Amino acid sequence: MDEDNLVVACAAESASSGAPEQDAAGCGGGGAIDDSVRRVADSGDPVALRAALLHEAAERRRAECLANIQTEITKYTLDLLVRVPDLDAFFRALLKTLAEEGESHAAGVWLINEEKQCCDFWMAHLFGEVFNAATLGPSYFPRMAMAQFLYDYKDGWEQTTEYRCDDARLPAVVRDFNSEQGLFSTVVAPLILGGKNLGWITLCVADEPESGSWWRIAMVEAIARHGALALHKSRLFEQKRAEERRKAILEERNRLARDIHDNLAQGFGAILMQLQAAQREGLPLPPSVARTIDVAIDLARTHLVEARRSVGALRPNVGDGEDIARAIRRVAELAQITSDIPIDVQLDELPRFGDSIEREVIGIAQEALTNAVRHARAGRITVRASTVKSIGLRLSIADDGRGIPRERSSGGFGMTSMQERADRIGASLTIVTAPRNGTEVVLAWEPSHLLTQVHALN
Repeated sequence: MDEDNLVVACAAESASSGAPEQDAAGCGGGGAIDDSVRRVADSGDPVALRAALLHEAAERRRAECLANIQTEITKYTLDLLVRVPDLDAFFRALLKTLAEEGESHAAGVWLINEEKQCCDFWMAHLFGEVFNAATLGPSYFPRMAMAQFLYDYKDGWEQTTEYRCDDARLPAVVRDFNSEQGLFSTVVAPLILGGKNLGWITLCVADEPESGSWWRIAMVEAIARHGALALHKSRLFEQKRAEERRKAILEERNRLARDIHDNLAQGFGAILMQLQAAQREGLPLPPSVARTIDVAIDLARTHLVEARRSVGALRPNVGDGEDIARAIRRVAELAQITSDIPIDVQLDELPRFGDSIEREVIGIAQEALTNAVRHARAGRITVRASTVKSIGLRLSIADDGRGIPRERSSGGFGMTSMQERADRIGASLTIVTAPRNGTEVVLAWEPSHLLTQVHALN
């Protein structure tokens, strides 16, 4: 804030003029001042008229002070956003200003964790320094109790609330802490933007201010609005950056797929054609040379298939007009072409889940089938896909092979790739394996965030 300490000066001026104290629900003046003055004037009572005029003047000064608070905080936060684009540094500076201008003991930020459905302490300004959850020990302040209270107290989700140190609404452990620290009150303002609450800003005051708390409440509310805007802007930026990163990964995968297709696959194809042409010449060749050509043809054919499979793994998109059941069946048929192991496919009628979901599901199915064909030494592979609660998907690729060795049960690029795909769509990926008892890869997806896990059974 500027050097003149406008907030404090306005509050002191309003207090000296006899402005009445305002509660935490709002900071505006009365809306019917002119009417009340007019009624008193009509009554002809000079004493009452003088009191009404003084009251109106005080309310007007308070309104001007509130307008100045809003203006100065807007100028300050906009300037801070430009100078300090980093969200963490922005809130550090914001809390420092709030604590100093609010003549307070401490200022803190608490954020709502939508994924865990709870509230988490983020950072606080104490004793001239800023602490976060890692640097501020849990024994200093009962932050878990306060975080739970903020999340559970629904009235505080939409309006600013001022709690005295012994407020019965606060948890007992918080009241005890306030008493030990000699705190007078705590102002809590929600970080609301577009009707959505992102968390809270709190301001703890040690002494009861002579000018009342209305100006402090107005300042906390104004800073909370701008803090919510900065938080929302930062999250949008992170989402955009994540989307750009995802697109870059897809573009790189497509580039690799093109390179493999245009160079390796076509190169192996050309070599295979030349070897087969030489074989068709029918010229008598020494047995060792003939065997060498046969081996070379087998190698070229094998690596051509592997190159094409790599292209498919890098670009496992569901084809135009192709539903996910048909895509899974197509992947299984491609795997069957390159293997003598029987692949049994059992598919329910599946709904569409969206291109981004289906792309990852097909990629996981393709990787699991590739692993089973190449490494399991199985007698049979079974692919099953069914709906979950009519909105989700359960995909299983099981074999009766040798299982995954314990030292490889959670490693390898194939498993890492499947786990990353599952994480991207918020699915649960479970790999159940045991020596000589086969392996089953189970993907479970619903419109919710689940965990990825790997199990190795003895």
